[in-house]
Amino acid sequence: MAGQSAVSSDLDSDMPGALPLSGWRAKTRRRPMRYRVVVVAPRAADVVRYAGGWLFDHASAGWEVSVLLANREDDRPLEILGATSMDLAPALALSEPEIWPDVIAVTVEAYLADARVRTGVLSCLDSGNARVLVWGSDLPGELAGRLHPAEHRVSMAAQAFKSCALRAAGCPGEAAEPTEAMLVGH
Repeated sequence: MAGQSAVSSDLDSDMPGALPLSGWRAKTRRRPMRYRVVVVAPRAADVVRYAGGWLFDHASAGWEVSVLLANREDDRPLEILGATSMDLAPALALSEPEIWPDVIAVTVEAYLADARVRTGVLSCLDSGNARVLVWGSDLPGELAGRLHPAEHRVSMAAQAFKSCALRAAGCPGEAAEPTEAMLVGH
C-alpha cells in the first residue's frame, strides 16, 4: 500500500491490503496533535450500518479514524468512509497505546466478547481519558447509568458515502438514515 511505513513488527497483520500495526504507529507519531477516533467492532458491516455517517463526518473533518475489527474480510466499506482498518488482536496485544484516542466507539458485541475491550472502555469512563460511544442492543449492567442516549445528525455527504459503503458491505437494501443513535459517556 502506497505511503505505508517500511517498519515491520511481529504484531503486523499478514492480510493483503491491511495497514500493519507498525505502519499505523509510525503514522500517529508523525501527527501527534491530530484528533483520533478508534472504533472496535466484530465486522465492518456493523460499523457501516450503525455509525457509518458519524465515522465519515469525523474523517472528513480531519480526524484520524481507525477501526479495529475482530473479523476483517473486506476493507472497502471502511475505506469508502475514510477509515483505516486493522486487526483487533495485535492492537489489543499492546501493553499501552503510544497515543491515546480522543474518542473510543465500541459495539456492545465487541464489548462483551473481549475482557480487554471491557477493561479499556471502563477505564476511559472512570478516568475521562477519552469520550466513549457505544451502540447495539442489550447494554451490559455495568454501563447502565454511565452512558446517555445521543443522536448524530448525518451530513448529506455522509449519507451518500454511507449508502455506497452499505452496498460494498453487502447490505444493499439498507438506507442511510439522517441520524444515527448511540450511547455516549465521558
